[in-house]
Amino acid sequence: MPALHTSAQAIYLMQIFTAAFLTILFLQSGIDKVADRRGNLEWLKGHFAKSPLAGVVPTLVTAITILELAAGILSGVGCLALIALRDSTVAFYGAVISAVSIVSLFFGQRMAKDYAGAAVLVPYFLLALIAIYLLAQP
Repeated sequence: MPALHTSAQAIYLMQIFTAAFLTILFLQSGIDKVADRRGNLEWLKGHFAKSPLAGVVPTLVTAITILELAAGILSGVGCLALIALRDSTVAFYGAVISAVSIVSLFFGQRMAKDYAGAAVLVPYFLLALIAIYLLAQP
């Protein structure tokens, strides 16, 4: 086994950990939206009641649920592929879909004028961008 304290091995470990983090983040969020769709819809209808998105909340919840589940599944399969095959391709696409999901959530928060909620998403977005960069490394 090669030494873990080399730059190449450090990047490899960072790839695994970012893919694992995105897997947990998006699978938990997506599964929660599936398991408690009614509760999420009720809360979000109130959250977006005074925004231009008020009439399309159910459609938006479906779209973000699909994005989150796709991001989590791709990141999870990609994490396993990194460990088993040292191939970052699937994890890379998981990170890209993660960034798309976060941008979508950020848009919604800004439209709802929930600026504090939008600000909370910034670290996750930065992590997704870092993951994209890391997972593009050989």
